[in-house]
Order: sequence, then C-alpha cells, then structure tokens
Amino acid sequence: MSTKLITLIILVLTYILIIIFSKKKAYITIFFSLFLIFIGAIKFNEAIFYFINWNVLMIYIGTLILADLFIYSKVPMTFADNIVNKSKTAGLAIVFLCILTGIISIFVENVATVLVVAPLAFDIAKKLKISPVPILISIAVSSNLQGTATLVGDPPSMIFAGYAGLSFNDFFFYKGRPSIFFIVQAGALASIIYLLSIFRKYKNKEIQEEVVKPLTYIPFMLLIIMVFGLAVISFLEKGFTIKSGIWCMIVGTIGLFWFLLFRSKDIAQTFDIIKKLDWETIIFLIGIFVIIGAVSKVGLLDDLAKIFLNTFSKSPVLNFLIITFVSMILSGFIDNVPYIIIMLPVVEKIALANGINPFLLYSGLLVGSCLGGNITPFGASANIVSVGLLKKEGYHVNFFDFLKIGLPFTLISTAMASLVALIIFF
Repeated sequence: MSTKLITLIILVLTYILIIIFSKKKAYITIFFSLFLIFIGAIKFNEAIFYFINWNVLMIYIGTLILADLFIYSKVPMTFADNIVNKSKTAGLAIVFLCILTGIISIFVENVATVLVVAPLAFDIAKKLKISPVPILISIAVSSNLQGTATLVGDPPSMIFAGYAGLSFNDFFFYKGRPSIFFIVQAGALASIIYLLSIFRKYKNKEIQEEVVKPLTYIPFMLLIIMVFGLAVISFLEKGFTIKSGIWCMIVGTIGLFWFLLFRSKDIAQTFDIIKKLDWETIIFLIGIFVIIGAVSKVGLLDDLAKIFLNTFSKSPVLNFLIITFVSMILSGFIDNVPYIIIMLPVVEKIALANGINPFLLYSGLLVGSCLGGNITPFGASANIVSVGLLKKEGYHVNFFDFLKIGLPFTLISTAMASLVALIIFF
C-alpha cells in the first residue's frame, strides 16, 4: 500500500473519529500525526520546523491568557450590567447583550466570552419569566460570528492569516480595500436586525441591576496594548511574521507575572490559570498541522485541487458562492479547523487557474467555514458550551431547537457578508 493511500485513509479516519468523538479530538489528531511520522509520510523535523505553525499557537496561547485575566477582572460583567440597565426595553437589553458578546469575541476566545455573558443572560430570563434558551443560543452564535473578524479572534482566522501572509492590519484594510473585519460587520448588522425581530416582543423593563464593580482594569489595558502592538508590527513588518506570536506571548506572560505579584495569594493560583487554558485545542492544532502537512507532502492536496478544477466553472461569482455556501453547510457538521487548512491551498489553485482574485475566494472560505458552525448545536465550541449551560439549568436543547435560531442567523449573516465581499473584491 502506497504512502499516499495510507495518508488518505488516515485523513478520512481522522475526520470520522473527530465527528464521532469530538471530545477526544486532541488525542485522535496527535495519535495519527505520530503514526504518519512513524511510517515516514512526514519527517519529525519537517513537522516541528515547517508544518506546525508556531506563530498561530503563540498568538492563541497569549490571547487565551489575557482572556482569562480579562474575565477575572470582571470588566466584561461591568460593561454588560451597564448595557442592560441603560436599555429601554428587555428585548433591546438582550440584543445589546448579544452585540457586546460579539465585540468581546473580536479579541477574546468565543467559549470564554459565552461563559462571561451567560450568567447575566440567565438572570434576565429569570426576571422576565421566559426561557433562556433563545438568549443563550443568540449569544453563542453572536460570539462565533465576530470571532472571525480579526487575526486574534479565532483559530481559523489565525490559520488563514498564516497561509495568506496577512498581518493584523490586513484584516481591516487589504491593498487599500476594506477587508475581513468590515465583511464580517456587514453580516453582523444583518444578524442584529434578525435578533431584533426575535426579541422585540419583550417590552417590559424590570431588569434594574446593581452594576458589578471591576476588580481591576489592568487586563483590559493589557488587551489594548496587545492589539496596539500587533497593529504596530503590521506597519513595520509585511505579512504574518513570527513577531506577532512573540508579542502576544510577551504580553500574556506580563499578565501572568502581574497576577502572580499583585493579585494571587500564592503561586498555585497563577499555575491554575495556566492549567485551565484550552490545551485541548492547542494540542489538536499541533496534530492537525502535522496531518495536513503530510497530506500536502504526499500530493493529496494537488489531487484534490485537480478534482475541484475539473468540477468548478470559471465564473468568479459562481466559484465564490459555491465555496462560501458549501463551506457553510459542511462546517455545521465538521470541525472547521482541519477543513480550512485543507481548503486554503485548493482555493488558491482554483483562483489562479481561473484568473480570479484569490482574496475573494479566501474570504468566501473563511466566512462560510466560520459562520457555518452557527447552524447546529455541535458546529462550534461556543454552541456546545451554551447548550451545556442550559442543560445544567434544566433546559434540554435538541437539534431543531438550535436550528430554528442558528440556521436563519447563519443564512442572513453569510448572505450579507458574501454580498459585501463580492462588491469589494470582484
């Protein structure tokens, strides 16, 4: 049996097992990545120094540390309480809470954002004597949507930046044109109108809250410093350089030392922050980088690109729409990280072969694969967490309960984002 065939079998098997045993995905990818190294499909030094994107991993770890410290500071809860108190109706309070969730998710990991906002959502539902299910679902999908907007928002955006060589600033303006951030905001605006239509029936305002006072503003300041530093690096360095990852790690480390020296009672509390980081996703990313590296090395990505080239038309608009909406549908049921890693080089080949602006197809792939996770309760980690929180409170959410909100939200936001992407890059 050839190495190429074995690698293909492992790739398919990895996908199947990740879908069936999603909670064990880190172990699955690490096992198969080591197996591919063992059979010689990829060399160990290639995996370590070429295929594993350490820049992405350092950006992710640095932002996770700051996200945990940001939650600890209670600044997000202060923002949320103020928004609820100043809203004219309960329905507006819920929608503004979803907007705040999205804003936080631009710079903070999606699951962490949901965990921050969820207690206030439950409190609103309790005081209105309504089910918290639609509120929690809306919060989850809002966090997933805005996580796509910047380089530090979500792993797929980091992976996309690494492959396409985009800097932090390129997510805002790319070659003089509005970029991913504004494309996502177009989808967000459309989704806000949809959320208003759901929650406008809640007119009563009986939600006066005592505003939570923040413990400290230092983590918030560190987040601002991190973003400012990434913007400066983008001006000084062209593309996705290792300096971005190093900078995020430096600021995250400063945050840990600040917590150790000025906030924690003992060193164990600081190590607790490190232990609670999303190590599962970090290990999962390492394994996936190696597996897809082997897939690329043995030529499977070239084979896949040829199949797509023979299937797709030469129409830029049709190619864009197919990539966007097929990615959207698939990502509702499969993990978007390995999918986007596989598809980025394929999409590039399709664009170059047909004389299409690659960034048009890249944006369709990113938007479709990230927003598609909002369709189902298991399409994104934030969805799984929100459903789990509801279950703990005695509310069972089935597939169709989530679909009723997630599918329209996804179709509306993806359609608007796609329209804006076409206007900008076609």
